[in-house]
Amino acid sequence: MFLGFCGSENLGREEERMPLSSLLLLLLAPSDGSSNSTANLNQSHNKTGRTLEMTPKVLFQLKLHALFHWSSFGFLMPVGIILARMSSKSKSGRSIRVLFYCHVISQIAAILLATGGAALSLMNFENSFSNSHQRVGLALYGFMWLQPLIGFFRPERGVKVRSLWYFLHWLLGITICATGITNVYIGLHTYHERTTKSVKLWTGLLTFELSLLLFFYLLIDRWSYMMKQGNAPIEQLRPTDNRKTYPTTLRKELGMVQE
Repeated sequence: MFLGFCGSENLGREEERMPLSSLLLLLLAPSDGSSNSTANLNQSHNKTGRTLEMTPKVLFQLKLHALFHWSSFGFLMPVGIILARMSSKSKSGRSIRVLFYCHVISQIAAILLATGGAALSLMNFENSFSNSHQRVGLALYGFMWLQPLIGFFRPERGVKVRSLWYFLHWLLGITICATGITNVYIGLHTYHERTTKSVKLWTGLLTFELSLLLFFYLLIDRWSYMMKQGNAPIEQLRPTDNRKTYPTTLRKELGMVQE
């Protein structure tokens, strides 16, 4: 009897424990909602993580985007600044006009290329503006289109506001170009973080190209001075004595008078 009672009591306790263990199993077992949340977490990690699997199409679009901005901010805009500098140093009216039109064409081409790169980014890439490259690029696009508007409303020479306009146009152009070049470097670094591919070659080529353009820009200021070094100064062409020279006939007459 005692054994039977104990057995029945233990059996009752096991029956009472069964719902608790079943509840624990249900809580620990993965449900559909938890699997969906895990999948969403993995997707968000893929969006924000450093390594992303790029398809050939996306890689081509990224390279095209980089090429557009490199050509715009890293080449055409600096060349336009150099052309404007050359026109200010030129003394020929025809050369000034040619350099001015080349400056305008290069800057318009740079703006169109940068706009094409921006359109490519907006249509094909994820634009959450969560990194510096996207935020700086957004600000650049606004100021980039402001610059030609300022250029078209150029006052004539002799007007008092011409100096203020020139300073604003020059400062905005230099700022846009320098910021755009910096953003190209940031973009290369971001590309390396997302794809784990080396960008040392492209960074080196960009640095080498910009160094040449900067050297040429600095050379413009000293070019005329360098060319003058091969010519003798005007002071050396003047006679060293202060004696007056007279025509030959006049010297003869003076000699006869003295005799």
